[in-house]
Amino acid sequence: MRVAIIHDDVGPRDTPDALDVLDQARAVQDAVTALGHTAECFPCTLDLGGVMDRLTAWKADLVFNLVESLKGKGRLIHLPPFCLDAMGIHYTGARAEAMLFTSHKVMAKKRMAAAGIPTPAWVGPYPETVGQATMSGKPSDTWIIKSVWEHASIGLDEKSLVEGVTPETAFSLLASRASRLGGSCFAERFIDGREFNLTLLAGPKEVQVMPPAEIVFEDYGADMPRIVDYAAKWEKNSFAYQHTVRRFDFSPADQPLLDALVVLARRCWEAFGLGGYARVDFRVDADGRPWVLEVNANPCLSPDAGYAAALAQAGLPFTEAVRRIMGDVQGVPV
Repeated sequence: MRVAIIHDDVGPRDTPDALDVLDQARAVQDAVTALGHTAECFPCTLDLGGVMDRLTAWKADLVFNLVESLKGKGRLIHLPPFCLDAMGIHYTGARAEAMLFTSHKVMAKKRMAAAGIPTPAWVGPYPETVGQATMSGKPSDTWIIKSVWEHASIGLDEKSLVEGVTPETAFSLLASRASRLGGSCFAERFIDGREFNLTLLAGPKEVQVMPPAEIVFEDYGADMPRIVDYAAKWEKNSFAYQHTVRRFDFSPADQPLLDALVVLARRCWEAFGLGGYARVDFRVDADGRPWVLEVNANPCLSPDAGYAAALAQAGLPFTEAVRRIMGDVQGVPV
């Protein structure tokens, strides 16, 4: 089978979060080749017609979709899947509609709320929403201001937290923050507690949830916000990067919480109609209540990222995961 791997078009001057997609593409290409298929990488640009023409000329049987943005804009992530649908080309991962709904974080939160999946209260987004909060929080709350579309913690730092303000005040701050958050942002009630990531992989009969991972904020002082910000993900020499540690070992007392996280992760998979693979990010408050922050329909597949770590913890080779992702495409035998 001929497998075309499409990914963001990046260059040497791009930021580490953008360049990471090249590590993902190489890892997937190696796995596809090890499975006995022919694989080639195709950068995906705003010239989507030209990209589709190249895929057709190459006679791709399947497209492995790693596109996270077009020309650095995460809000365009859903366009390649829509084009592939229009061309009748099989591709891996979430369908175009699911990619759209999960990538717009406020639309995702609305769908979670409608499905009864707990997600923190929010206000915004700006500039799409004008006026009152979409959901109300407490009269005085701590909020975290996030990009609506951009992932990889782009724009997140200690200044993203706003303490002790009303939902209306939080909303009023969005206009001044939007430019550094991809042009569109919202405020979410901050859950001061533990952080978990759950990795999901399509199985022969049902989705498999890998062992839950907790992000531990080691040696963080009382005045340091416990968030996985941009530095924690991408700046290797920073305190945050070196002191946010992923762990998979838990005490028996945590088992009821872990079981609840698995149930919620599966509900997210069903609510958004996901496919192939995904990741669900949680915070757990001081009372032990889990809250879904985000549903990532195409999480990072780099060898040093959380998805690969969860696979290793489950004893599942990366090549087998790639085979299952490819096998979750209707009409494509693997």
